Amino acid sequence: MKLLITGGAGFIGSAVVRYIIENTGNSVVNVDKLTYAGNLESLTSVAENERYSFEHGDICDRAFLEKVFDIHQPDAIMHLAAESHVDRSIDGPSEFIETNIVGTYTLLEVSRKYWNNMDASRREVFRFHHISTDEVYGDLDGTDALFTESTPYAPSSPYSASKASSDHLVRAWYRTYGLPVLITNCSNNYGPYHFPEKLIPLVILNAIEGNALPVYGDGSQIRDWLFVEDHARALYSVVTKGVVGETYNIGGHNEKTNLEVVTSICDLLTEMNVPLPAGLDAFRDLITFVPDRPGHDLRYAIDASKIEQQLGWTPQETFETGLRKTVQWYLENSNWWERVLDGSYSRQRLGNI
Repeated sequence: MKLLITGGAGFIGSAVVRYIIENTGNSVVNVDKLTYAGNLESLTSVAENERYSFEHGDICDRAFLEKVFDIHQPDAIMHLAAESHVDRSIDGPSEFIETNIVGTYTLLEVSRKYWNNMDASRREVFRFHHISTDEVYGDLDGTDALFTESTPYAPSSPYSASKASSDHLVRAWYRTYGLPVLITNCSNNYGPYHFPEKLIPLVILNAIEGNALPVYGDGSQIRDWLFVEDHARALYSVVTKGVVGETYNIGGHNEKTNLEVVTSICDLLTEMNVPLPAGLDAFRDLITFVPDRPGHDLRYAIDASKIEQQLGWTPQETFETGLRKTVQWYLENSNWWERVLDGSYSRQRLGNI
C-alpha cells in the first residue's frame, strides 16, 4: 500500500510518517510545502528508507498535485496539511482560508479525478482520509459533556472555522461524488518534534532558559491531551480499517487545565534535576498570567468510544507518562529545537518535482 501524506513534515504528519515506515511494510509519499512549521529534520530516522519519498510543493497547486499523483500512484490519501495555530489565525486569517479550505478543495478534486480513472479493484480500496480537529465543535458547557461525532459545529476562531469548512467539503465530495472519504477529529496533541510556538514545548523551553511562562487569563481553560504517537496509531487504524463515510473522534482521556499543564511541566523539570536559571527559587515562579485571547474556548473533551469499540484503538499513554516522555525528549534533543529557534532548520533538502 502506498500512502500519500500531505503535511508529512509537520508535527502530527511526521509522527504518522515515522509510524508507518517503522511499523508497517507500506510506502509513504510525503507532500509538504515546508512552511515555518514543516521540518524535514523530524524525519531523519526514515529519510533514507526506500519506502519513503518526499515531494516539495503546495496543495493549492493543482498541476503539482496531478503530477505527484501521476508519478506515485497512491492507494490512499492522508490529508494533514493545514495552518493550525489559533493565535496566527487571529492575526492573519487569509493563509488559513487559502491552505485549509482552498487546499482541501484542490486535493479533493485531484483525488476525485484520479479515483475516477482507476480500475475497479483499485477504486474499491482507495481512501481519502481527512484529519481535522475537535475545535470545529466550539467549546463545552460544564464538566460532564463530551464531543461526539454528531456534535453540531460551532467554531470560534478563524482556524477552527477554516477546518470546519474543510470538513464540510470532504463530506460533500462523499455525498455528491461518492469519493470514499474518512474524517477524524482529534483533541490537543503533544509530544516530540512539536513546534515551539505551541503550549507544551513553549513552556519547556522557556523554563529551561529562564523566560516567562505565559498563561492566558487565569489558566482555567480545559483541553483533552493526546500523545502524538497514540494519534498516529489511531490515524493508521482509521485509514486501513475505517468505514467509508464515517467520522471518528480521537481523544486521550486526559482533561487538564492549561495551568495544570504548565505546573506539571515545572514540577517535572524540578524532579529531573534540571538546573534552575539564576535568581529563581522554583520554575513555577516563571508563570506569568497574560490577557486572554479573543474567543478563547473554555473546554474541549472527546468521547472516543466509537473508534475504541469499532476499530479497537485506545491510547497507550496517560498524560503523566506522555508528558514525562515529552519533557525528556526536549532535554535530550536540544540540537533539534535549537535549530528551530535559530531558523537554521529551514534550509532543507527539497524534493524532486
